[in-house]
Amino acid sequence: MPRLIFRRAVPADVPAMSALRLSVKENKLSDPLKVTPQMYLDFLERDGCGWVCEDGIGLAGFAYANRLDASVWALFVDPRCEGLGIGTRLLASVTDWLFELGNDRITLTTSAETRADAFYRARGWHREGPDVSGDVTFTLVRRS
Repeated sequence: MPRLIFRRAVPADVPAMSALRLSVKENKLSDPLKVTPQMYLDFLERDGCGWVCEDGIGLAGFAYANRLDASVWALFVDPRCEGLGIGTRLLASVTDWLFELGNDRITLTTSAETRADAFYRARGWHREGPDVSGDVTFTLVRRS
């Protein structure tokens, strides 16, 4: 198993995060221009916080928390690194941070009947939907 390094994301990570986002097999962007480098920077420095995982080869995964609406804005793992627990650890970083800000519930949206859908269900998130676009919304409530 490769040595994994988890850390807070920095602006220099944005090109690798964008490339990873475009490489995934599920939850692909219908319009790759829809998520801009400026959006990554805004969620990194102004509107949220991000984390990355490196595996010695490159970026293995990343996640972003949106402080504005207490949501997970992004969570993606490089397809070559799936199954190593990277997504679980990144998700914990995001949710811990959002709960530390005082939020009582966290939400996210993903495509229905995907591995991401199963991933959040397996981790105890409450699922609603799908909506007319085929997306499901998940909610995680702070434990008392």
